[in-house]
Amino acid sequence: MPEKVLLGPEPLTAAQVVDVVRGHAPVGLTDAAEKNLAATRQHIEDLAHAVTPTYGVSTGFGALATRHIPVESRTALQRSLIRSHAAGAGPAVEPEVVRALMLLRLRTLASGYTGVRPGTAQTLAALLNADITPVVHEYGSLGCSGDLAPLAAVALALMGEGEVIHAGERKPAAAALELAGIEPVVLAEKEGLALTNGTDGMLGMLLLAAADLHRLFDIADLTAAMSVEALLGTDRAFAADLQALRPHPGQAKSAARMWQALQGSKIVESHRGPDCNRVQDAYSLRCAPQVHGAARDSLAHAELVGERELMSAVDNPVVLADGRVESNGNFHGAPVAYVLDFLAIPIADVASIAERRTDRMLDKARSHGLPPFLADDPGVDSGHMIAQYTQAAVVSELKRLAVPASVDSIPSSAMQEDHVSMGWSAARKLRKAVDGLTTVLAIELLTAARALDFRAPLEPSPVTGRVRDLLRTKVNGPGPDRHLAPEIAAAEELVRSGAVLDAARLEV
Repeated sequence: MPEKVLLGPEPLTAAQVVDVVRGHAPVGLTDAAEKNLAATRQHIEDLAHAVTPTYGVSTGFGALATRHIPVESRTALQRSLIRSHAAGAGPAVEPEVVRALMLLRLRTLASGYTGVRPGTAQTLAALLNADITPVVHEYGSLGCSGDLAPLAAVALALMGEGEVIHAGERKPAAAALELAGIEPVVLAEKEGLALTNGTDGMLGMLLLAAADLHRLFDIADLTAAMSVEALLGTDRAFAADLQALRPHPGQAKSAARMWQALQGSKIVESHRGPDCNRVQDAYSLRCAPQVHGAARDSLAHAELVGERELMSAVDNPVVLADGRVESNGNFHGAPVAYVLDFLAIPIADVASIAERRTDRMLDKARSHGLPPFLADDPGVDSGHMIAQYTQAAVVSELKRLAVPASVDSIPSSAMQEDHVSMGWSAARKLRKAVDGLTTVLAIELLTAARALDFRAPLEPSPVTGRVRDLLRTKVNGPGPDRHLAPEIAAAEELVRSGAVLDAARLEV
């Protein structure tokens, strides 16, 4: 079993989020969290019975905040808030996104600034541990006041209403909670707001995308090195002294990885002598570290924003240690939305340069002796001609996905919420972009491995050879045309699983 992750005043790490979301590590609350939850809840209880109304405690919400709600109607107020805000539409989002949403909302509850009762936080932890995943729909969040509709769907499940995924089946939340021995929550004052006012969905998708992109950018270095090798390119452009002339850290890392991947290649050595009449390689080969490195540096900035968000308590209003309940704008998703949009740009560019390398391997005029389209019998066979079409279609889609969502805003709640972040939309398209890059790199892997086989009897480097040999356990080498779609899918799985990186065993 994975190690239990305890939530309290201290921030979570991105790695812990991935452990819980994808590794199903159990969660719990620290003693400090329990103490802080009880203390701030007492402040809410005091305000709930005060003569002066407090937003979120004894008033309506949003544009209806001017109405004072009597004590006997407040349970109905919380129930109505969740039911009305659980207004999502469209297909259900991926369970891992919902688990991230739940965990990050629990993290904010455990910070002690929201005013929920300890039992409410414990019940949310129990849902995560029982692998009960509320059904959250694609549309419904404007990213301000947080991811309202998605978070309301989670709160609805806490109340024993709505639908969830449990034991692989979609079923009523009440039935799943009963099977797991979890008592539904009857929400009290302030709890409805505390459960729905957060940027947790967009942050969760940022953290998951960052974990995926570390793997994909590492694999892009490998597939690029394989393409350089297959196209009889040089490794000299990746030398450390040349890279040091432009000291971007991401560039240095990508260049070092490509350099190391090509060491010991008999193919590279075969054209290193004075008889080689090529002065320099095409940009898609020579400039790969610059493009991949800039993508790495962009990711580093996005992760910095993610780290800051993991240290944040996002709710409105918040309950401070001295008992004050203060309204604020920390629920606005702009900081997360910008970097979600930002990451779609390098994804599109890394995919674009990979597609150019693939196309070069298929073009007889530019491939330095490879057969047209890497076909076994050109004319009878088409080889990888249409695999490049698929790459090109995905790259074009990635360019469209790189158009930012966060520059958009649409007013809501009778103009009370007159500027929104659209961060959830930025996150949703980023997930599609990550999938697209996976496909593009898988096709480059397929094509470069096939091209290396055509360079026989010259042998590739030990690193690229291991990657090629891994692929050959799933996809046969050159021969007459076969159904390519399953081979692309097999290569995608090797990329997605990280098996490609395991086979390469690079030390950088």
